[in-house]
Amino acid sequence: MNEEKKRLLNSLVIPTIFVFILFVIEFYQKVSGTSLVIYGLYPHKISGLIGIIAAPLIHVSYAHLISNSIPLLFVGVGVSYFYPASSNKIFISIFLVPGIFVWLTGRPAYHVGASGIDYGLVTFLFFSGLIRRDTRSIALALIVTLLYGSLIWGIFPQNDGISWEYHLFGSLTGILCAIIFRKSDVYKKYEWEDEEEPEEI
Repeated sequence: MNEEKKRLLNSLVIPTIFVFILFVIEFYQKVSGTSLVIYGLYPHKISGLIGIIAAPLIHVSYAHLISNSIPLLFVGVGVSYFYPASSNKIFISIFLVPGIFVWLTGRPAYHVGASGIDYGLVTFLFFSGLIRRDTRSIALALIVTLLYGSLIWGIFPQNDGISWEYHLFGSLTGILCAIIFRKSDVYKKYEWEDEEEPEEI
């Protein structure tokens, strides 16, 4: 197995395991008839603090889960592949930090779902690409944005049933990570990218 294939397989591990856990949790809710939403993040309440960890793992339906898990898997693999040295720190930061700010400033309601992570990873890739001038990251982030165009509008208040706060703070955390980890995982160009253009004769 060459190095590139090994790197690609390694980049699949964490995002795939995480998405698998999300489906196991949703499967448990459906089979048991139990709603875990009460363990979601509820701002300003001490009991709601557990949601900082639990909220991204809980979804209200399979449709909700699928809409979050597809971009999560796609962009998660991208972050793991392009930024292997810092990807774990980035995932942990985007998993936890938005929830803290939602708990401090969010509306009094249960906030659940992994969409905040989606927003964090997409904005990390995009702004990391701009800061590093890494066209790979920018291209991947733009592909996800084109496929899920509503991502852009999700950071603004629209629907009482959607946690735009998680989207907003997820995005801001992604930008912060792009700045903090800007010197990690320096992009090493392939040899063919450094080849000089042939001269015309």
